[in-house]
Amino acid sequence: MACFTLGFLQALIIQIIIIAAIIAIIKLLVPFLVSLTGWPILGQILMIVLWAIVAIMVVYLIFALLSCLIGSGGGLGSFRLR
Repeated sequence: MACFTLGFLQALIIQIIIIAAIIAIIKLLVPFLVSLTGWPILGQILMIVLWAIVAIMVVYLIFALLSCLIGSGGGLGSFRLR
């Protein structure tokens, strides 16, 4: 898929929606897990891991878009919906 086309934009928006849904589900489950275990530190650990994953995905996306802009090709090849 060529960079910065409508297909590329569609795949990017779908991936962002999926990531946002996963974040929302985890944020709903954290208080439930904390109430079951009684360990508030568990909830904090899960939230830190969640935001670390999000930060890694954002860095990957930025570098993929930069590689498309510079012209070295590819970019979101391994992150593409099939």
